[in-house]
Amino acid sequence: MLTTDRVGGVALALIGLFVLFESRKLPLGTLQNPGPAAMPVVLAVLLLGFGAALVALGAGAARLAAVGWSEWRHAVAIFGVCAFAALALERLGYRVTMVAALAFLVGGVERRGVVFTLVFALALALGTFFVFDTVLRVPLPRGPLRF
Repeated sequence: MLTTDRVGGVALALIGLFVLFESRKLPLGTLQNPGPAAMPVVLAVLLLGFGAALVALGAGAARLAAVGWSEWRHAVAIFGVCAFAALALERLGYRVTMVAALAFLVGGVERRGVVFTLVFALALALGTFFVFDTVLRVPLPRGPLRF
């Protein structure tokens, strides 16, 4: 029987297998000195295991045919924002890209008020930039204006 859990489990397992396949190009390293493939391999094995568990235990979930697609517009909007972010991140910088993406999702898709949308988008974009760039020292794209 094709259920939502089983389809999701197969998708997760396939992603795990793909990551394992791609990770073979990087050195795995050892436990004392892990290489760049160590963490992706660990996460892929976990993903593969959880996907297999979903397939095995997913008989009680809703049938796939019973799933409604009433939220398809939200899914398309989220996918579009992800594509925009991937293309704009280097060109516009992290802060500008995240403010634009969050403002569209919160204000345009979720239909929140203008003040809430701006405060939320600015706080989250600037807050995450501060945490990652300043505190954790992870360099994030700054864009052409160095902002």
